[in-house]
Amino acid sequence: MRSENRIPVQSTPQDRPIKRHHTARYYAHRVKESLTTRVSKLICTIFLALLFLVGIITFILWLSLRPHRPRFHVHDFSIPDLAQEGGFQNAQLIYNVTARNSNQNIGAYYDSMQLTVYYQDQSIGGSRLLFPFYQKPKNTTVIAGVLGGAALTVTSQRWQQFMADRARGEVVFRLEVTSVIRFKISSWDSKRHRMHANCPVGVGPDGLVLPRYRTNRCPVYFGQLLD
Repeated sequence: MRSENRIPVQSTPQDRPIKRHHTARYYAHRVKESLTTRVSKLICTIFLALLFLVGIITFILWLSLRPHRPRFHVHDFSIPDLAQEGGFQNAQLIYNVTARNSNQNIGAYYDSMQLTVYYQDQSIGGSRLLFPFYQKPKNTTVIAGVLGGAALTVTSQRWQQFMADRARGEVVFRLEVTSVIRFKISSWDSKRHRMHANCPVGVGPDGLVLPRYRTNRCPVYFGQLLD
């Protein structure tokens, strides 16, 4: 038998993989990118930790203070002359409203207060209430008075509308108490807020407040911040 002699084939230098050597500039750039990434991660970690800490402190303060809006209730509202056909000439409106600060650690400064009475969303009278005053925590202020004369603008036509509602068993009004209020926590005072308390109230044929409106809690809204 013939034996075949195989000649080993050697690869040429062109067939071998070329081992690349990076320059010092390349390695410096890689190190710089690595440092930048680490610094960015460190900054993000610190920021998130601070944000978490502020959130925890805010939550603890909220739990300790438990802030509440002022609570307004109508205890009395009447138009005694409603039982008379021509009562509009000497009509008087008697009201008794309470403002309650139910916070335990937050006081309230009322810089001004105004009461306005509406019928069918049209003002029929109003007056300024109280002088500026400070209301301590867990304190109730009584707001009572009488609207009559120039402070109560009721024409004969409006009175006839009252009479028509009275014949149906109920005349509905809306009391709006507006105020500029600031809150006080220890030695810190908040900015001034514009506050609105809207109190729907109805009277019966005798001109006295109906039981279902008595002591109802009035919705309270806050408007824009004032300088």
